[in-house]
Amino acid sequence: MTRILNTPQSVVRLIETVRRRLADMPEAADIFATCMQNTLHRTIQRMPDGTTYIITGDIPAMWLRDSAAQVRPYILPAKEDEEIAGMILGLIQRQFRFILLDPYANAFNAAPNGNGHQTDLTEMSPWIWERKYEIDSLCYPIQLSYLLWRNTGLTAQFNETFRQAVDLILEVWKREQHHETKSSYRFQRFNCVPTDTLARDGKGAETSYTGMTWSGFRPSDDACRYGYLVPSNMFAVVVLRYLQEIGRDALKDERLVQSAASLAAEIDRGIREYAVCDHPAFGPIYAYECDGMGGYEWMDDANVPSLLSIPYLGYARADDPVYLNTRKFILSKHNPYYYEGSAAQGVGSPHTPAGYIWPIAIAMEGLTTRDPEEKRRKLRLLVETDGGAGMMHESFDANDPGKFTREWFSWANMMFCELALDICGIRIGK
Repeated sequence: MTRILNTPQSVVRLIETVRRRLADMPEAADIFATCMQNTLHRTIQRMPDGTTYIITGDIPAMWLRDSAAQVRPYILPAKEDEEIAGMILGLIQRQFRFILLDPYANAFNAAPNGNGHQTDLTEMSPWIWERKYEIDSLCYPIQLSYLLWRNTGLTAQFNETFRQAVDLILEVWKREQHHETKSSYRFQRFNCVPTDTLARDGKGAETSYTGMTWSGFRPSDDACRYGYLVPSNMFAVVVLRYLQEIGRDALKDERLVQSAASLAAEIDRGIREYAVCDHPAFGPIYAYECDGMGGYEWMDDANVPSLLSIPYLGYARADDPVYLNTRKFILSKHNPYYYEGSAAQGVGSPHTPAGYIWPIAIAMEGLTTRDPEEKRRKLRLLVETDGGAGMMHESFDANDPGKFTREWFSWANMMFCELALDICGIRIGK
């Protein structure tokens, strides 16, 4: 395998453009340049078979979610740079190969070396680092394939591997609409915190049919309390709509169009019927999770997909009334994972210590606000809370940014880059 050793001129030009447009925020421009080059040079590995393997940072495994999010900003230079475009195409090919190996796994090894959580009680293989089933792990590769197409015109990603993997994804999502009766997926981890394993001998909390599709774990890799993870179901609706476009305009596959449309309608109906709750302080808001039997969770988590990220995902507009109510709830003390400290305020996660805020969530606040000045305030806050590292971390203490989790977390770095680009008026078209 090889790494990208030199920064391509297309990326250099993008960095120079951001420097010019953020001339009044030179520290932010410096972090943008560092993050763009760090991810390119240190996490991306071109494999002998032409595919791309991307580690998440300080963990030497490839998450389907993280790897897609890590390359999103490079879609922009891919319009003019064959090397960058080839790197992203290689990643998409490897992602869908991994999905064909096991659509229930969230993270994979570069080779069948047996690294990772091999003692988990589930259907492990030497290829798999971790087999926590998360809806978003299947959404992100579809989203990346679509965004690459719409921004560059490339269609090489829509090959036979893509077709087979998409058929498998649809099959899994339909099966997991009936998790109680049709799914054989189980996951247990022993001698761990409760959020690292599933209840009921690995089956997870009980659910009733809603039309939504079940998820064992959140994008934080923490277990769901209730089986229907609402923001991930929203993301599934979005990418199913992408598949309708791909099927109609790129693949000329009416069967895919109809199958994706039918499933999207079922999931969306379930969201609207079961996931909108009346909050006493905020009115109608989206629950984070529900079970179809009256149980639901009022919260939001920093990891994307989140309820905060609804407009970013493309499920609803930023001025949608239910989203605005939900956003007010998320950015208040009513959300148990919203923290305020002397250094910062923002959304954290039960995945990290209480009082720790995630840069990903701060970036998402900026990406989903309609206020240009608020965007810039969020970017400045990220600069001020980098702990002197010149890059982002997973999370940091709201009172002391020098205390943080994960020394090197590429997903957070690239979310910083997306916000910087957004402020500069440079956006990835959808």
